[in-house]
Order: sequence, then C-alpha cells, then structure tokens
Amino acid sequence: MRWFWIDRFTEFVSGSHARGIKNVTLDQEVVDEYCPGFPFFPSTLIIEGIAQLGGILVAEHFDWDKRVVLAKIGNAKFHRQATPGDRMDYWVRLEGTQEHGARVTATSQIDGQPHAEIDLMFAFLEAGRFAEGSLFHSGDLAEMLRIMKLFDCGIGRDGQPLGVSDKL
Repeated sequence: MRWFWIDRFTEFVSGSHARGIKNVTLDQEVVDEYCPGFPFFPSTLIIEGIAQLGGILVAEHFDWDKRVVLAKIGNAKFHRQATPGDRMDYWVRLEGTQEHGARVTATSQIDGQPHAEIDLMFAFLEAGRFAEGSLFHSGDLAEMLRIMKLFDCGIGRDGQPLGVSDKL
C-alpha cells in the first residue's frame, strides 16, 4: 500500500470502533489537479480512507492474522464536497464478522456537519489462493500506525492500551 488516506487516529477501541481524521490541503496533487479550477478531495479517496480505517479495525480485531481486503461498497452517500481547509472526521463501527469477512458502517463529518455515510464489506483472502506475502516490508505497517498515533489512543480488548503486535 503506497498511500494512507488517514492522517491520524483519534480513537480506537478493539472490536468496536475507530475514529480518525483526514485534512484536505491544496498542496495535494489529487486535490489541485483532479478537477482544475475547482479543487476538492475525490469521493473515491474518501471511501478508500474510510476503508483503510475500517480494514485496520477488522485486522486488529483478528489479531492481524487475516489478510483483509475491501470487497464491496454497500452504500455511499455524500452530502457535500471536501475542499481545501476542511478536516474530515471519520468514524467507523464494526457491525459484524463472519468466517470469510466483516461489515462496517462509517460516517464522515466536516465542521460537525454530515459529510458522508458509507457501508463497507471486507473479505479475508484465503492462504494459498492468492499471492502470498505482505503489502509491507517487515515493521513498515507498525511504523505507519505509530506515526498515525494508533498506539497513543488505541484500547485493546482487555481495556488496556493497545500494544504493537509482533505480527506487524
């Protein structure tokens, strides 16, 4: 994974929910060049950022043993554009898990106002069926999660601060 579309975690409760933020800035090529003359953050990348937040919530819930991928966008409703200077506040709730996947619901707000409502389904890749290996070099994901403050705000299943797993 080359890009994270989350700037920082603000809350993380294992098996329950996660919150994070994404700031929209004009110096991002994706904002400035997506629609020349009308800069905004593309809705596809908002979905991707929320999916990353939800995917991390799901993967951590399964102690990082599952290869989690976005399988389906069940619903995506946008109330307004996210433009330079906006801060999107993402909230993701784990709604359910099954043997082969998980479901999350998510919202985004800008200045306390509704911005987006999204339902996502994740699938678990079966070992041996798809390319093996990790999307990250050893320790890279843990470092990115550390930079995004996951371990500063995360709470584990036991109610204790979330630690860095050896599986990362």
